[in-house]
Amino acid sequence: MRTNPTWEDLKLSDYEYTLPEDRIAKFPLEKRDESKLLHYKNSKIEHLHFSELPKLIPSGSLMVFNNTKVIPARLIFQRPTGAKIEIFLLKPVLPTTVINEVMLETGSVSWETMIGNLKKWKEGEVLEGVITIKEEKLVLSAELVDRENRMVRLSWTDSAIPFVSIVEAAGEVPLPPYLNRKATEEDKPRYQTIYSKKEGAVAAPTAGLHFTEKILNQIEERNIGIDYLTLHVGAGTFQPIKEEEVSKHGMHSEQIVVDISTITRISEHEHALIAVGTTSMRSLESLYWFGVKLQQNAGEEFLIPKLYPYQPFTSLPSRKESFETILKWMEAKGIGEITGSTEILIMPGYNFRVCQGLVTNFHQPSSTLILLVAAFTGGNWRKIYDSALKNEYRFLSFGDSSLLWHEEF
Repeated sequence: MRTNPTWEDLKLSDYEYTLPEDRIAKFPLEKRDESKLLHYKNSKIEHLHFSELPKLIPSGSLMVFNNTKVIPARLIFQRPTGAKIEIFLLKPVLPTTVINEVMLETGSVSWETMIGNLKKWKEGEVLEGVITIKEEKLVLSAELVDRENRMVRLSWTDSAIPFVSIVEAAGEVPLPPYLNRKATEEDKPRYQTIYSKKEGAVAAPTAGLHFTEKILNQIEERNIGIDYLTLHVGAGTFQPIKEEEVSKHGMHSEQIVVDISTITRISEHEHALIAVGTTSMRSLESLYWFGVKLQQNAGEEFLIPKLYPYQPFTSLPSRKESFETILKWMEAKGIGEITGSTEILIMPGYNFRVCQGLVTNFHQPSSTLILLVAAFTGGNWRKIYDSALKNEYRFLSFGDSSLLWHEEF
């Protein structure tokens, strides 16, 4: 491994490791908080259980959780010939691109999708399926309105029912492809955090799957704050890096929704801030950069391109200054919530601006999440992962957890 590469010359081969198939957790543990917990701080590693997490967080800290809720995004339709067409919802297009809003739409919606067996979906053919909601039978129709861009219009016969109810009744849990198994009824509650609230994700923020009401209560009893934001996890989170030059990787965009009360609390917080999951981390760091954009009059659109943080800035605000800038902007606009999107690529060479701690699972080789962990731990990711493999940790979505502290904390 080359020493201290800059973000511009990072090589994918430096972030690969061998993940044996038997280390991938195909199913969750029966009890969420019985998973293992790798604790990394000051280059030292200790092996614990997740139930011990609360005592590892300093009193006065603030933990930020992603409260997105996974939707059953996999819709299966059957043609009269018997052929099955699978529609995987990616992101909404019409009547709005705001996920929280489109879930409440009635009558019809249009989504960008992935489509299995597309060749058998004939031009102009409308697919139909019967679903039941509160003992009422409805017809759900799918029309391919843009084959090239895989845009599908979904409509249903009872226009009083919101789309969230339709997809809950019709869809299947979108398990990660690397699990290589069909979803079961048990996956519906287990591939969901206990605090999930805002429907719209097609993948779970898996760091949160370990938390129970008991753990959350213990955290609060230790005078540790809890707050929430929303990042709707997209299917792009599973997309492996294919470019040897890491910075050329085409990052997916994910939608963020944050309430003014959360931004206020972070701006006033003076102690350690812990992101629960890489999605929370990406959201918090993206918020910081939105404040920078506002300060530098670089536009009012909450959109963070993947390499925006790597510009040669002459000076940058503190966390408090950046978040206060957002608050002043929101107050001037008279808005209590902001919705934006981020493509931020956090990799070695990135300077963290918001978070000192990170709760996260163990991720795929050659992934953007490995890059984030490598950046956060000062390059010690391989030491951490080698230790986890040696101690038989379970990896990926249903696997074990870790609590990592930034090298400067």
